[in-house]
Amino acid sequence: MAEGKKAAHDIWQFGAAANLPAGPPAATAAGLKARPDQTGEAVAEGGAAPPLAYRMAPRTLEEVQGQQEIIAPGKLLWRMIKADRLSSMIFFGPPGTGKTSLARVIAAATRLPFQKLNAVTAGVADIKRVITETQNSLLNPAGKTILFIDEIHRFNKAQQDALLPYVEDGTLILIGATTENPYFEVNKALLSRSTVFKLEPLTPADITQLLLRAVHDPERGYGKLPLTVTQPALDFLSDQANGDARRALNALELGVRSTQADASGQIVIDLPQAQDSLQRRGLRFDAKGEDHYDTISAFIKSMRGSDPDAAVYYLARALEGGEDIEFLARRIVICASEDVGMANPQALVVAEAMYQAVCQIGLPEARILLSQATVMVACSPKSNASYLAINQALEIVRNTPTPEIPMHLRNAPVPAMQALQYGVGYKYPHDYPGHYVDQAYLRPELADAVFYHPGQTGSEERI
Repeated sequence: MAEGKKAAHDIWQFGAAANLPAGPPAATAAGLKARPDQTGEAVAEGGAAPPLAYRMAPRTLEEVQGQQEIIAPGKLLWRMIKADRLSSMIFFGPPGTGKTSLARVIAAATRLPFQKLNAVTAGVADIKRVITETQNSLLNPAGKTILFIDEIHRFNKAQQDALLPYVEDGTLILIGATTENPYFEVNKALLSRSTVFKLEPLTPADITQLLLRAVHDPERGYGKLPLTVTQPALDFLSDQANGDARRALNALELGVRSTQADASGQIVIDLPQAQDSLQRRGLRFDAKGEDHYDTISAFIKSMRGSDPDAAVYYLARALEGGEDIEFLARRIVICASEDVGMANPQALVVAEAMYQAVCQIGLPEARILLSQATVMVACSPKSNASYLAINQALEIVRNTPTPEIPMHLRNAPVPAMQALQYGVGYKYPHDYPGHYVDQAYLRPELADAVFYHPGQTGSEERI
């Protein structure tokens, strides 16, 4: 019984190393005896069927759907896998785009030992174990191991540093997978010794092909079932998955498992069943990851570029992804000053009022306040003159000798200080016509400095 349970879980075809399978099996893969369950799915003896998304993972490079920018024939990764001449690499991209699938393909193709660690549960001790086994000439005559680390961004600095010398000398060929931007999350020394491959979200056409493959595959999918999936259902699942193949396949599996056969014995997945199986569109947004930075960058640039429609869209995307509303409010306040500035001074007033109200009211009503201020900033005339002025002034302050404050501008709180010329000679502007008088406010060595250059739009045109 224990052996049967183990077989149900160890369902990848094992490569040269004993602890990382190379790819999802067909129902007759070595070490896995299969029988059909009531849905026609392959079921390991003593266990339930693995998830459809797992069973349908590609076994060869030719079965990988999408990502032609990096795996098309002749491309670098294609050549590395086909020649079994691998070097350290990192796959990064959104969930469901094939990072782990590519690792499985490599595991099936390589002659080198291949081991897997998950950064969520593994530690330095696991890394040392892999290294010890690799350096044992009896266990590993090649003296090298391909080590796949899933979620590598979750390794801390010490754990990443433990890999570095062995990646550098070639003992370990590292394959890392991450949903986070490795340029922010992975040790720079480790990154410099790896080739980074960015995986893009799959297109709806790619996901449709994967769904059709699952419907018709008699061994790993539903090819032995009297199953019909209508075109509207396929289109809906492919579109709503938002580039995530796993999400689409999970929805298909849920639909098949939860739909009863009709009077003719057919299982029909039409649009209502598909909509019920995939309740809402998959949203690619992580309030603490790269999507956070990319979405906020697009939000700010759309306001700066005077496109209220794009700005409101990215605002909605951030809100739907769970972004902190106070963070969004702060960014709008900053944009109102940095990018609108004196071209429309009221934009900062509205933005600041919005910020205070958002903090007091909260969601869901705060979305209205955020939208109003976003549209206000986006539609305002633009000037970054104040922003440039302070930056240029700071540059002078930091890089030139600090002159004395002119005596006539200094504070003289007691009469005795006037004897030392503090405040002597100051001209009070309100005593002069137009409330202005020509006098120097900077030392002679800075007399020609001009930091504020009014723009030609909005209120600044009058300035």
